[in-house]
Amino acid sequence: MRRVIAVSALVAFGSPAAAQTVAITNARIHTAAGAAIERGTIVFRDGHIVDVGANVTAPAGARVIDGSGKVVTPGLIDSHTSLGLVEIPLSAGPSDASTTSPRLTAAYDVVDAIDPASTLLPVNRVAGITRAVVAPAPGTSVIAGRGAVIDLGGERVDEMLARSPSAMYVTLGQAGAGLAGGSREAAILLLKEALADARDFASNRAAWQENRRREYALGRLDMEALVPVVRGEVPLAVNVHRASDILSVLRLRESFAELRLVLTGATEAWVVAPDLAAASVPVVIDPLQNLPGMENSSITLENAARLHDAGVTVAFATFESHNARNLKQRAGNAIAYGMPQDAALRAVTAVPAQIWGIADRYGTLEVGKDADIVVWSGDPFELSTAAEHVFIKGRQMPDMTRQKLLLEKYRSLR
Repeated sequence: MRRVIAVSALVAFGSPAAAQTVAITNARIHTAAGAAIERGTIVFRDGHIVDVGANVTAPAGARVIDGSGKVVTPGLIDSHTSLGLVEIPLSAGPSDASTTSPRLTAAYDVVDAIDPASTLLPVNRVAGITRAVVAPAPGTSVIAGRGAVIDLGGERVDEMLARSPSAMYVTLGQAGAGLAGGSREAAILLLKEALADARDFASNRAAWQENRRREYALGRLDMEALVPVVRGEVPLAVNVHRASDILSVLRLRESFAELRLVLTGATEAWVVAPDLAAASVPVVIDPLQNLPGMENSSITLENAARLHDAGVTVAFATFESHNARNLKQRAGNAIAYGMPQDAALRAVTAVPAQIWGIADRYGTLEVGKDADIVVWSGDPFELSTAAEHVFIKGRQMPDMTRQKLLLEKYRSLR
């Protein structure tokens, strides 16, 4: 019974309905689409932004939030998490981030494994994370499966989905080599074979079904899942770090011209930044990573700034679940090491929205966009700053978390 009450407290939304008109006034508004608006007002109703600017007046009857001294931004998006898939690592509890089934690789999809009642959603939501990319973890194949973009405000998975699938996930480099028998080349060959099979399957589906086509390395479900990838309809997100491995990934375009590549991890991406910029391949990185290893000896905290300076499209991610809330710290760290503040803001708002295909309704504070809005106590990238109001699709999110429930429970001990 106690668990039911606790979960209900975390998912129940007692704040104003989306239909109510809300106006945030006198705030410094960073739209992520242009220059900041000083002492501006943003108005939203029915889940969408209806007005924003310096000379906007709060409509009669609107709920007014005084933003004097506050900063308003779009809700932040973490571009790589396992939110909803993992609750307590290393426990016998839920962990649906990957599969070891030899019959499922590309066909694995995170959607049906996401738990909207996960206690990890509220604790990250109150820190200004309103949307996140949920990605599968590597299993026993170089192809991990399909991810999805969710918002953190729904009570059901179908209410939370912003885009599915968001990408097909692949692991190459050192980790991929370990999944392919020990060689980087073996991992690349397995990926190329799967993509070639999917392309052949797409053109000869009827013949294959009638057993008039060669056998494929993967099964029918995997082939079906890979067809949109080889057609360029779904991005191929490749986790890779070493500069030479990144160049190997770029060479995939020589055989599969339609591929929409996205690199994740990419700790040595700055070394080949001109190549990435020329190929128009975006990267998703953790700006706080700086510990060198055997495959990223050139890692640096300036990775984000150097990529930005070279014209590469950059988005930020925590690659976590419990601590996606530290995304703003990652962005602040990138700023400290040379990335412009407006670019860092876009790396957690507008840019990921573009990469993952939801920019038509999310990522910037513009009329018609979803009202995913955060009111901060100050500079959002300062450690001491707090998210005072978090709206997702126009609904204010409750500030209750499991941590707060435990605090109240054990505040007074006999």
